[in-house]
Amino acid sequence: MTTATIVFDLDGTLVDTAPDLIASLNHTITAAGLEPVGYEDITHLVGQGAKVMIERAFRLREVPLDEGELPALLDRFIGHYLDHMPGESQPFPGLVAALDRLRAASYRLAVCTNKMEKLAVPLIEKLGLTSRFAAIAGGDTFAVRKPDGGHIISTVEKAGGNPANAVMVGDSINDVLAAKNAGIPSIAVPFGYTDIPVDMLGADRIITHFDELTPELIEGLLLSRSERPVVSPAPTAIS
Repeated sequence: MTTATIVFDLDGTLVDTAPDLIASLNHTITAAGLEPVGYEDITHLVGQGAKVMIERAFRLREVPLDEGELPALLDRFIGHYLDHMPGESQPFPGLVAALDRLRAASYRLAVCTNKMEKLAVPLIEKLGLTSRFAAIAGGDTFAVRKPDGGHIISTVEKAGGNPANAVMVGDSINDVLAAKNAGIPSIAVPFGYTDIPVDMLGADRIITHFDELTPELIEGLLLSRSERPVVSPAPTAIS
């Protein structure tokens, strides 16, 4: 089997970025007269990048957003986020050890996030994680983004891998749907920002800590995808 590629989402999967996303969002929307948002709102706001986050915040506060104001608001968000990076953002427990464990087993690693590339790349760099990834793709790197499966496929190819031999790790429905659309197995984590219970996302596996992300788990997923024997269905019970 050729070297497999493991693709990770960023916000809520690799890194707990919620405190800094909220801080930059509040810096942006309070300047427009909106009440600040709190951590309890994060699951309804994150997942499609900064622009959508701002739009969702306006909807949450039931305030109309003039599309002509959006570019300036986005610039304000980006400026604040970059100026304070990495802020309080930290890799989730066990992540660094898991990445090193997988790289030692010759896996190729990549990041596929809907966060803008110019925000994702420096964040990963400032956290000292860049050297572990063969590719980092943002929401604006390609013409499509998650949940479009092409986002994952293009990320794997950018990393020098084969999409037929890849696994996606994420925390949200966008990640799981993108994996399904790309035809690859998915692993979900429950410590991210999804507003849908993780066991309802439809991922192939759920891990509760990065200690569980092992080469054996990856190989099992890839094996079950490509070499699962055909088994006759069990008899259906008659009630």
